[in-house]
Amino acid sequence: MRWDLFCRVIDNHGDLGFCWRLSAALAARGERVRLWVDDARALAWMAPGGTVGVELRAWTEAAPASVGDVVVEAFGCDPPPAFVQAMARQTPPPLWINLEYLSAQDYVERSHGLPSPQPSGLAKWFFYPGFTPRTGGLLREPELMRVMAGFDGRAWLAARGWAPAPQERVCSLFGYAQAAPADGLALLARAPTLLLVAPGALQAQLRGIARPPGLRIVELPWLTQPDYDRLLWSCEINAVRGEDSFVRAQWAGRPMLWQIYPQHDGVHAVKLEAWLDRLLQGREDALADDIRHLQRAWNGLAALPPRLPVLAAWEDVQRDWRARLLAQPELVESLLAFVAVKSRPKSRPAANC
Repeated sequence: MRWDLFCRVIDNHGDLGFCWRLSAALAARGERVRLWVDDARALAWMAPGGTVGVELRAWTEAAPASVGDVVVEAFGCDPPPAFVQAMARQTPPPLWINLEYLSAQDYVERSHGLPSPQPSGLAKWFFYPGFTPRTGGLLREPELMRVMAGFDGRAWLAARGWAPAPQERVCSLFGYAQAAPADGLALLARAPTLLLVAPGALQAQLRGIARPPGLRIVELPWLTQPDYDRLLWSCEINAVRGEDSFVRAQWAGRPMLWQIYPQHDGVHAVKLEAWLDRLLQGREDALADDIRHLQRAWNGLAALPPRLPVLAAWEDVQRDWRARLLAQPELVESLLAFVAVKSRPKSRPAANC
């Protein structure tokens, strides 16, 4: 089918990163995608070679020459009015999907798959990524686990000049600017650590902070999406942010710290607790308490603990969680099934004899 996917860039890494991964995943399954973006500059380092089956288009308010079979607006960005008018004129009209932000909250299951009538006469369908079978699932390439299983992280780091010293553990750091970044560095430095810091506000912020003994920092360049995945697979701890890197860190199955996007009304704290409830479901031990406290503290919602949880036990928690996620439908698989059902022609009732 032909897909039109719309993305307004609020955060270059999360919004565009997810939309590019989704476009590429659809194209890998034989779909044809036009990705409409208002600021595609980050794709120069995120996906410099593009991919077959994805056509990048600049966001425009002009009426299109044609409309696809499926129109997806990412995160409620609303396609241009002229595009919506063209959708309404098309016979049959395209299936219109609002692919929403990822959340572990209960309302996602209630809202997933519901229609919203629009003034154009069309219906917009809500499609929610999520962590349960009653949601759309998480984006995952079919070969991801096989490729990860055969990957040599230490060799990959060494080939790029980022090899750890014999006693160093390796941690990746990608985050928003923090209120007390020195405290986080001190926590990571409790054991000899090589900290690989991704570009962005936090990387710049750390330049002006004294580095505690035992912590060695390497400033990374911008990485392509495949190389960022490899970075996560190579590290013993991954500190990530937002949505796209958050999902990729969960597939990596390593101890992870999630810096959720901060919201002025404090809703981010509720979202964090909802994810922790699912991650730690059925666990009522000291390790679960330590992980919950640490994740709160990493988001400025509690004081940082004196030390990290034992990494081997923490990794067991993350790998158990990954196994539960792997048992559920994947996002593109769910999306294609949803489109197939909603695009099916309505059958006429049988005539009475």
